Amino acid sequence: MLNSLYEKAIAKRGFIQDIESDNNLEAQLEANWFSREFKESSDDFSIAAGDGSFNKKKFLKSNFCAVGAESIIYDGEIKKIDDADIIEVSHISFLDELLSNYMSILELKCALRAIKEYDVDYYLFDGSILGDLENAYPRGAELPSKIRDNLDDALLNEFKRRLEITPYGFVFPQIKDKVLVDVSVNEEFIDKEDFDLHLASVEKIILLKELLENKKKIISISKTSSDNDLFKWNIPDISILDRLTDKKQGISKIDYRRVYKNAAFPYFNDFFKQLQFTVFYVRLQDNKNVLKVELPYKASIGDVIRILEKINVLSVQGYPYLLNKAHNDVVITDRNIKELLKIAKVYETTNREML
Repeated sequence: MLNSLYEKAIAKRGFIQDIESDNNLEAQLEANWFSREFKESSDDFSIAAGDGSFNKKKFLKSNFCAVGAESIIYDGEIKKIDDADIIEVSHISFLDELLSNYMSILELKCALRAIKEYDVDYYLFDGSILGDLENAYPRGAELPSKIRDNLDDALLNEFKRRLEITPYGFVFPQIKDKVLVDVSVNEEFIDKEDFDLHLASVEKIILLKELLENKKKIISISKTSSDNDLFKWNIPDISILDRLTDKKQGISKIDYRRVYKNAAFPYFNDFFKQLQFTVFYVRLQDNKNVLKVELPYKASIGDVIRILEKINVLSVQGYPYLLNKAHNDVVITDRNIKELLKIAKVYETTNREML
C-alpha cells in the first residue's frame, strides 16, 4: 500500500499550488501592508506569557486525559507558575472541545495569577481571545432545559465566590449539586459530560471577563489564523502576507472588530459585546514569519508601535521568547502520557495490543 502512495505522490507532484500574486492582489497588498522597522523599547516593564496543552490515551472503557498550563514571568528574572490535572473521561464525540475548555480554564487562571501576584505590565496570550469569545459556549453538547434554566445569578455568584478562594484547578465540579437542585433526573436524563462541558464553559466565561477587565495588559499573538477579513480571498490573510510580502519587517493595516452579534454568552453579554479589538498582522524581524496580534481595546497606531517595540525586546527569531518557552515547557507528549500511566498505575486495555 505504501508503494502505491509513493507513486501517487510522484504523479501529483506540485498539485498543491503556491500562492501566486496577480494585479488585484498586488493592489490590495499595497493598501494593506506597510514595511517599517521596529526598534527595541528602552522602557522598564515587566511581562509574562502563557500557554496550555492537553493529551489523551483512549482505552476500551474510557479516556485517560492530562491537561496543563504554564505562565512565565519576566521582571528582571524568570519565574514560573503552572497548574495541571489528570481526568478520566467517557467516550464522547466532543472530547477535544471538553479538554480544550479545561485547558483554557487553567491558562486563564495562570494568566490572572501572573497579573495579580506579580503585577505584570503586559501579558502575552497564545492564540486569539476574540476567537475564544466567538466560540465561548459549547457546540458539542446539548444541555437539558431544566439545567439551563438554573444558570441564574445565584449560580454566577456561587462561581465567583468559589473562584475567589480557589486560584488553582477547577471550580465547576464543586458546584454541580447546586445546579441540580430542584431538577429531577427521573424526568430528564442528564449526561455527566454534557453537564461538565457547560459548567466548564461558564467558568471559562467568568475568567475571560476577569482577564479582560485588565485589557490594557493583554496582548494575543497567533502563529496561524484562518481569518480572511483583510483580503476577502479564500486563502487566510496570514498566508498571503507571509508569502507575498518582501520578507522585511512590516505591519498590516489595523482593523477594529467586535464580537459577532450572534455569539452566545450565558452571562456578561453586554460586557463582551461592547469590547472593541485592535487586530493586525506584523513581521517583527526580517525573513521571519508573520504573526497575528489582537489587543482587546481600540489602540492607535502609536499605541501599537510602542507595544511592538516592547515585544521586540524579548523576541528571538521574530517570535516572543517567553511564549516559545511556555509552549515548549507545557506541551504534553505521547511519551509523557505513557509515563503518567505508569506512575498512576493505570493498566487498561485498548484492544489494539495485538497489533
